[in-house]
Amino acid sequence: MTTDDTTMPDWEKRFRAPRVGLPEWAEDAPDRSLFVSNATGTFELYAWDRATGARRRATDRPNGTTDGTLSPDGEWIWWFSDTDGDEFGVWLRQPFGGGPDEPATPGLAPSFPAGLAIGRDGSAVVGRSTDEDGSTIHVWRPDRAPVEIYRHRESAGVGDLSRDGTLLAVEHTEHGDAMHSALRVLRLDGSTVAELDDTAGGTEELGLEVLGFAPVAGDTRLLIGHQRRGRWEPMVWDVATGDQTDLVLGLPGDLSAEWYPDGSALLIEHSFEARSELWRYELADGGLARVDTPAGTVSGATARPDGTVEYLWSSAAQPSSVRSTTGGVVLEAPGMKAPGSRPVEDAWVDGPGGRIHALVQRPVDGEGPFPTVFEIHGGPTWHDSDAFGAGPAAWLDHGFAVVRVNYRGSTGYGREWTDALKHRVGLIELEDIDAVREWAVAAGLADPRRLVLSGGSWGGYLTLLGLGTQPEAWAVGLAAVPVADYVTAYHDEMEALKALDRTLFGGTPEEVPDRFTASSPLTYVDAVRAPVYIAAGVNDPRCPIRQIDNYVDRLAARGAVHEVYRYDAGHGSLVVEERIKQLRMEIEFALAHLPR
Repeated sequence: MTTDDTTMPDWEKRFRAPRVGLPEWAEDAPDRSLFVSNATGTFELYAWDRATGARRRATDRPNGTTDGTLSPDGEWIWWFSDTDGDEFGVWLRQPFGGGPDEPATPGLAPSFPAGLAIGRDGSAVVGRSTDEDGSTIHVWRPDRAPVEIYRHRESAGVGDLSRDGTLLAVEHTEHGDAMHSALRVLRLDGSTVAELDDTAGGTEELGLEVLGFAPVAGDTRLLIGHQRRGRWEPMVWDVATGDQTDLVLGLPGDLSAEWYPDGSALLIEHSFEARSELWRYELADGGLARVDTPAGTVSGATARPDGTVEYLWSSAAQPSSVRSTTGGVVLEAPGMKAPGSRPVEDAWVDGPGGRIHALVQRPVDGEGPFPTVFEIHGGPTWHDSDAFGAGPAAWLDHGFAVVRVNYRGSTGYGREWTDALKHRVGLIELEDIDAVREWAVAAGLADPRRLVLSGGSWGGYLTLLGLGTQPEAWAVGLAAVPVADYVTAYHDEMEALKALDRTLFGGTPEEVPDRFTASSPLTYVDAVRAPVYIAAGVNDPRCPIRQIDNYVDRLAARGAVHEVYRYDAGHGSLVVEERIKQLRMEIEFALAHLPR
């Protein structure tokens, strides 16, 4: 990649500038790490020997690789090999120091991944999902045939393996609510040790998640997350005795946690109102101390054996970096640095379901009203935060304001806010987006004649649904890898997403057809008036191509202004130049069709 082109616009530099993810380190060999970087123009896995400083690219595929992990002894890099982004494949492994890839779990057919845990004896527990079998979990041991220890039609996956390799924590949704998991702890022969189900068999909307077994040999404590007080909080569950140790930390937002390596304390990640911070919690006396991080968003953190903490941090104005509590940057990619961008402002808007949090960025020049992009996040169980984004920064450079809305369905604002979208799927979110749109216009921020509705994945779905249900509100629509025809999408998508859709809608398209019809963009396609740009991955298992083609055919049949770009990848691209190409096409499409 070019790293010194002074004529390159800043928005392209932000994409092309090499960056790195948070390094994962091997539990029994902490000097051996694995991280993701786009240093060659494609996101790939890299091995890093901290003792020598040596780094090498471990994977090299045309469409990139990001799903990988290290064996506990640091001798092997495991990575998931799919075909052109279709997420269907097998695990491969290679020596940490380099060498040929080999099948990591011979005897297991390709599948969608559903978790992986690697034992210290060379064994592995492999979670799999297929349309034919639903969810399965196999124990794989060298020179033996894989043994199936779990199977169910509903979604399930590997949570964690105890340090001694005798206990396996599984997250499952056998009760039929794919948004709220229950937990089961198994021996590796498949027999049950303990169970925990806050859903009471699917009658309560309370989820659990596995955060990890204690990193101490023979320790049967399992760190889990729960929602018993209306938000995510950590708890320690001794799966041998059944004892549950509630941790009341007095922090207002959602909490996640991981063990310090000696098992004496927890590293707490606190997410509240689109920012996050870190804390250390002492298990012996309940002491809570803040880990010093700048204001912004921590996108991942890990406690090292010496007690220091490494974390990936950014803000809307400053690009991401891997930092340490020892001070300074832990890991940098060589080459040019990404230019910064504009800070984010908070807006709180009264909506039909309560106060809505929106994040606003204004371009450098002018007082407004501005042409404005409503950049809608995917998920839907996700949230926008005060974190760096090359996409929003590009729109700012082109004179647009950017508004991001944490609509009902978003995480980070309590369980009720996240769960509110059920049954009126898509329509609930658009009510919140519309309330923020009205606020932005009334406040003089957004020019009502030049409003762009944009998003990818679930955000792309909301874009198409919004163009059809709010046709007078939007001047241009930009939808990447969207759901466009919900009934066809349901029948073509991967099995885990079918389960999620049954939870969201309360059944299948055959069981609740009116709900699917009311929430499908295809229902409203003839009402769309704004020019529409759609980008679609031809190998996408989440938002498959056939249902997008159905929608596009309806646009074309009535001569609606639209443009479609199909690319050879899955649910998004890991190739930097492809990302730049797509965003350039979106910007050019918007500029061509917005009023001057």
